[in-house]
Amino acid sequence: MNVGIGLPIGDPATLLTWARRADAGPFSTLGLLDRLVYHNPEPLVALAVLAGATSRIRVQTEVLLAPLRDTALLAKQAATLDRMTGGRLVLGLGIGGRDDDHQVTGIDKRTRGRRLDEQMAVLRRLWSGRPYGDGAGPIGPAPARPGGPEVLFGGFQPPALERVARWGDGFLSAVAPSWAGGMFETVRAFWKEYGRDGEPRMVAQVNVALGPDEVVADARAAMHAYYTFTGMADRMVAGLLTTPSEIRAAITAFGDLGADEVMLYCYGLDPDQVDRLADVV
Repeated sequence: MNVGIGLPIGDPATLLTWARRADAGPFSTLGLLDRLVYHNPEPLVALAVLAGATSRIRVQTEVLLAPLRDTALLAKQAATLDRMTGGRLVLGLGIGGRDDDHQVTGIDKRTRGRRLDEQMAVLRRLWSGRPYGDGAGPIGPAPARPGGPEVLFGGFQPPALERVARWGDGFLSAVAPSWAGGMFETVRAFWKEYGRDGEPRMVAQVNVALGPDEVVADARAAMHAYYTFTGMADRMVAGLLTTPSEIRAAITAFGDLGADEVMLYCYGLDPDQVDRLADVV
């Protein structure tokens, strides 16, 4: 099973160090979250820089809030990054839950799921080389991967899980193994219902911090600040894995559920965590 690194967002200037260390280690993927009204780096821009500084590791949005973005421009950006990285882009997509992110883009939060489905129809059409429509031609470049970059969908509700089978290549889970198993089975059931060949790729995410007390404290503070809007920040922080045995157990548990990859998401800024986590995996 592959293991990736989810990158911290507190200081974009440190991410080149994280990326180069991960690329030299056993890790499969670099992941970066998306928010608009926050201090995180814009993920497509940041991942383009990191892809240029690495040679083999995949770069993944985890997840990109597609409904907040112009669809035609997103198609071009994703195809460009996929082409220039030789197919190393994984496009994790979701609808987002923050009112302020939708407010500043003028997107109606109530219609974000329907908008994402509409966007996917356009994205798949453009990535296949067909015209945009209404008198507008194709939007290139052609992605490295036929039909577009690999698309994973994150989410918790049945419409999000069904979306994997309708439009995607796999599922990105952000819950504990005790919950993820049921979601994996639901995704697989939708996959069969839609007559898809093969199996959906299953990617799990766990929040980790590995190092001295100050590293763990930094991660907990960053997590708490990020999740305050949910009203469940304390609960989220309580789930942070901080020992090698906890992290290994989570990787094993997700492997038993049939996960193809586990993303170890880091909130603390210390890049030495990459080397510590490499020793764990």
